[in-house]
Amino acid sequence: VVIIWGIAWPVQKVILESLSPLWMVALRSIISAAVLLPLMVILERLRLPNRCDIPILLSISLLHMVGFATLTALGLELAPAGRSVVLGYTVSLWVIPCAVLFLGEQFTARRAFGVSLGMTGLLVLFNPASFDWSDNDAVLGNFLILGGAILWAANILHLRGHHWRSTPFDLLLWETLLAGAIILPVTLLIDGGPQADWNGELIGLLLFSGVCAGALAFWAMAAAARSLPAVTTALGLLG
Repeated sequence: VVIIWGIAWPVQKVILESLSPLWMVALRSIISAAVLLPLMVILERLRLPNRCDIPILLSISLLHMVGFATLTALGLELAPAGRSVVLGYTVSLWVIPCAVLFLGEQFTARRAFGVSLGMTGLLVLFNPASFDWSDNDAVLGNFLILGGAILWAANILHLRGHHWRSTPFDLLLWETLLAGAIILPVTLLIDGGPQADWNGELIGLLLFSGVCAGALAFWAMAAAARSLPAVTTALGLLG
């Protein structure tokens, strides 16, 4: 997940030179669903989600696939990818204390050292002293990405606290379909049709975004959060 989404940030920055943020998110959901549907049929895994898993399906679709993805895409349009990606991974700032408070997870001295080391790295990489606070676009962009990180943190906590009936893979198609059904009408209403110079590079980047940064990474993130403590998941992202 860390490797794929680390690569995805500059990839998205390039895509945003041709497409609006909303269209980028919408197309990622559409491509993910288009890839997953035949795969689920071939694997004979296409089935309606268990009613008990509807809350986590909604959480992943609304908080992460739509909320986090849209806010970070809007933020990336305004802020440089290098600095903004650091804020995107402040998710651990919110997950770790909430996992201790609400999920009863242990915050050991070893984990505290890991958090302190990671936060020091984030501070060095972001370097607030060198940030141009007079650049309103950059400030707004980074705040949008920070808001996306908070939504992502809430989703990680829900992933860990949910009592699963289906597997993360079995729910993935329905999550991408729901995300697409939400974001596509909004995109058409606000932006109209996609205004882009369609070429091989753009199509290739969109395929990477939809298949790898979309379907594959969302499945891996849900599977990790399901099987690992929320604190450990956040520390892995922070690392």
